[in-house]
Amino acid sequence: MRKPTQRSRKKSRQKSTKRSVIAVVAAGTLTLAGLATAQAGQDAASPASKVSCAGRSCSSALMTVDYDNGLLNSGIPQLTTTHASAPDASYVVGSGSGRAVAHKVTLGDPGYVSDGAPRSESATNDVREGRFVVGDHQRYQFSVLLKDWKTYEPGDSESGDIIFQGKHAGGNLPSFYLMTKRNSIAFRSPTLNLQSTVVDDIRPHLGRWMRFRVDVKWTDDSTGSYRVSTRMPGASRFTLRQAYENVKTFHPVNPADFGYLKWGLYRPGQTLDKGDVPTRIVHHDDIRVLDLP
Repeated sequence: MRKPTQRSRKKSRQKSTKRSVIAVVAAGTLTLAGLATAQAGQDAASPASKVSCAGRSCSSALMTVDYDNGLLNSGIPQLTTTHASAPDASYVVGSGSGRAVAHKVTLGDPGYVSDGAPRSESATNDVREGRFVVGDHQRYQFSVLLKDWKTYEPGDSESGDIIFQGKHAGGNLPSFYLMTKRNSIAFRSPTLNLQSTVVDDIRPHLGRWMRFRVDVKWTDDSTGSYRVSTRMPGASRFTLRQAYENVKTFHPVNPADFGYLKWGLYRPGQTLDKGDVPTRIVHHDDIRVLDLP
């Protein structure tokens, strides 16, 4: 029998996996007690987990962004950091024994305008492992800390701040995003007109790390799904907050071959004239992309 050539072996490997792994997870499994300890952590520090387990199945990370090396791109050369020009629109901060990224937006200052809007965001549009396509079934995990956050009071502007997106390429609307809305955090899919509250009240958690998990089955027909879970400070496990089944999740208005992730701070439609909060700061850490079984 003729032995396979190097080229054919390479081609076979390419067919058997959709993307390379940036972060290789240590072998072995966590006991339930060990998992609870790893998830609990300290509220002052960003929780980090090397594996994501549900029931008996575990998935290793395709991409991990933890900023522990002190770089804005976390050592991933193709990671977009920010298009805003202000020196402090994006910067690395200490987080317990590690580091995290901060994004800042001040309304009325052109240094915090990116692509025509008040925002400062990191993005995976040029990172292969951070893209999603039709047929993917993926989990997105990340930690968020709202820094010096002015809370909503009756009569204040009700504009929301977007803190994480699953975005279609080509200038399309997001497939989904998470946003602060008054004193809550909501999950939205704008094209599908879906919206649900996933954190009822952020005020007890301001200045502390909140953990989010979004599982998406990416389809261009009505067989997809969104599942949104949270782990609030002090909790030892994730709690499912909202699930949408049998929905079309890959739905760009304009043609697009892929989507990607964005995190940071996007303040759509906000102005000082409308009475919106002048400056907002948000921290992100431990962003992970995982393929689900």
